[in-house]
Amino acid sequence: MLNRREFLAVSAVAAAAPARKPNIIWIMADDLGYADVGCYGQKIIQTPNIDRLAREGTRFTDAYAGCTVCAPSRSVLMTGKHMGHTSVRSNPGGVPLLASDVTVAQILKKAGYACGCFGKWGLGDIGTDGVPWKHGFNEFFGYLHQAHAHRQYPKFLYDDDRQFPMQGQYAPDVAANRAVEFVKKNRAKPFFLYAAFTLPHAEYRAPEEMMKLYRGKFEEVGPYRGGNHLQPQPEPRTAYAAMVTDLDRQVGQLLDTLKQQGLERETLVVFTSDNGGATRLAKVNDIFSSYGVFRGSKQTMYEGGLRVPMIARWPGRVPAGRTSDFVWMFEDFLPTAAEVAGVAPPSDIDGMSVLPALEGKPQKPHDWLYWELPRYEAATGEFRKETPMQALRMGYWKAVRPVPDGPLELYDLKIDPAESRDISVQRPDVVRQVEQILAEARTEPRPQKEPAHDWWNPNA
Repeated sequence: MLNRREFLAVSAVAAAAPARKPNIIWIMADDLGYADVGCYGQKIIQTPNIDRLAREGTRFTDAYAGCTVCAPSRSVLMTGKHMGHTSVRSNPGGVPLLASDVTVAQILKKAGYACGCFGKWGLGDIGTDGVPWKHGFNEFFGYLHQAHAHRQYPKFLYDDDRQFPMQGQYAPDVAANRAVEFVKKNRAKPFFLYAAFTLPHAEYRAPEEMMKLYRGKFEEVGPYRGGNHLQPQPEPRTAYAAMVTDLDRQVGQLLDTLKQQGLERETLVVFTSDNGGATRLAKVNDIFSSYGVFRGSKQTMYEGGLRVPMIARWPGRVPAGRTSDFVWMFEDFLPTAAEVAGVAPPSDIDGMSVLPALEGKPQKPHDWLYWELPRYEAATGEFRKETPMQALRMGYWKAVRPVPDGPLELYDLKIDPAESRDISVQRPDVVRQVEQILAEARTEPRPQKEPAHDWWNPNA
């Protein structure tokens, strides 16, 4: 037992010790619709853990992905640069980040964080400068090329730069288990976990134990393939619901692990999706009202393709049970994570720290948010000489150029969140202002040459 002098000495040392840097976990679903989870209005699919996350944190109603498709959206997330500036602006699956790109993991690693990525990377295949271990991650397990990630039962995943044989295992669950082990292994030091989970992206397959939860509840539309390189799914609606609930189970695993390790109050957890839902035209998830009131889906610049669920939890720092309409997007994650870690972000990014908004404090909003998706020629990697499809949000104004070289549409999201009434003719002044911003918001993208791969090979 310490005497008074010893107690005071120990207390003085503890008081002088620097506070531990907070942990950061970014959980990102793949092609999850805005209203696919209960706390955003889902009535059929069960998502109790994500709903609990919302009760224990803040739910954002007006948050946005980096792009309307996977790889560019992830590029925005990692670099803090919006679609007018980020390196990867196309979506074939293997276009790599540049060696000179600085990611959020590189910034946090320099700040003393252990950094792990589990699930889908999509920003550089094996043998390129874009692989995660060249961009700050101490540990990676999952898919490098996103076309490889279309398979739920692949022959192998990458364990850093080594192929890990899967032997018939369900890849999403294996990657999620590795994410849990990463938390346990790094509990004594600050860590950044990028849980890039691949559910509920096609192909629509789920373990039998999850399929049983929904089998027989829906009129099916199968067989649905979701791509010529994938296995046909005879029960796609059942599988979709099962995949979302399995995603929820994975989120619950992480939350339970934080609690078991005594790390809840030391960890900022953010849950989101990489873009809007994907299968509106295929009639797979239409019965679930996956898009809420919003128009469009993945691959479009309407709200259904860009607006995503966004939940932040950090006990003692982020208000619990709160709903916020603060407008932010993926480009803001890098500077926010840097502020949480107590370090400065790069000076050439587009995002801003939204830590005040996460904490429920007043914060000046963005002047505007920008998106584009330029078309490229697969054979050469060169982009077409045209104005790409674009979108811009400025306050409640939302401008959309739905097709390349097409005219702008204009919507007032305050009164028309479904983007059902184009008022560009009535407000030419706003259209002129938007056109000027669009012209200045971007630089011409570099060629997006896809490295050679064989992920379309059914034997890969």
